[in-house]
This record gives sequence, structure tokens and C-alpha cells, in this order.
Amino acid sequence: MRFVAIFEDTPEMAEIRQQFRLQHLAYLREYASELVIGGGLRDEPGGPYLGALWVLEVESRARALEVIEADPYYQALARPYRLYSWGKAIPENQVLL
Repeated sequence: MRFVAIFEDTPEMAEIRQQFRLQHLAYLREYASELVIGGGLRDEPGGPYLGALWVLEVESRARALEVIEADPYYQALARPYRLYSWGKAIPENQVLL
């Protein structure tokens, strides 16, 4: 099952990003089979982070929640997020990023 998580940064998140960045990146690498892609969201390239987006390929919504809430960024500060089930409009189209 595919899910999209959209995270919203709070004012405290800038400090959390600095403090836990290496642990967060190690976590993303460890769970790369379930975290298909993810990254920070900004208004403009190089601007301040406003949040993040993850695409997860997991067995269930419960597993998506587990993966999200075990992330070092989330553990340090339970930042708000929305989780949506997501389907690809044209399944046969391959995407390479």
C-alpha cells in the first residue's frame, strides 16, 4: 500500500533539524525499502524548511504510522503531519528521480 505523509514544521523544528539531522538521515537509509522517497518542503529553493513530504510503500496504515513516529525528528518533537492513502493515476508510467 502506498501512503503520502505531509509534515508541517513548527518554529522549534529548525533546531531539531540541526540537532538530529545525522540520526534522521541514518533512519531514512535504514528504512529505504519502505520510505520510497522523502524530502524537505520550502517555498523557494534554498529558503527555510516549511515541512516535509514522504512517500511510503508499506503493508498497512498502521505500519506507515510506526515508520513515521519512530523517526528521530518525530521522536524529538511530535510535529504535526497528515497521512493519506495514495494511488498512482497511470500505474504503468515509470518514474525516475
